[in-house]
Amino acid sequence: MKAKLLRLFVPIALVFTLISCSKKASDDAVVDKTLITKYDYSADETKLGQIINDYRVSIGLQPLKMINHISYISEGHNEYMIDNNVVNHDFFDQRAENLIEVLGATKVGENIAFNFSTPEAALYAWLNSPGHKANIEGDYTDFGISITISPTTGKKYYTNMFMKN
Repeated sequence: MKAKLLRLFVPIALVFTLISCSKKASDDAVVDKTLITKYDYSADETKLGQIINDYRVSIGLQPLKMINHISYISEGHNEYMIDNNVVNHDFFDQRAENLIEVLGATKVGENIAFNFSTPEAALYAWLNSPGHKANIEGDYTDFGISITISPTTGKKYYTNMFMKN
């Protein structure tokens, strides 16, 4: 009986070990604690910010202020995901800590998405996911957005970070 249980749990433990968060690489953007004041928004990034705020206003919430530093930190995470061929929230704690230290954030949230062709499609997916929707409707004051296209696959990576100041 013990041998059967061991044969069952060893592969499961191995799988969890392989897919757990790794410390082998981090977002380069979160290492630097310098305030970033310039960020060149693409048309899609501007559109996504606008439709998120339009949605918030439509349900009686205040629009969020777009902060260049948050978008820069978001872009760093997109680059990490592209470089490592993953879609995840690895190193979220470091990104949140950066926003706390640099911008004085008291609360931080994050939405990510992958391979949506338009900002509207990404927003629709987030609004149909309870956790992502909670961030969009959350008690935040500011946000940042990055949409980065993988140079090898042409697929879009989205990171949308929220903070309360």
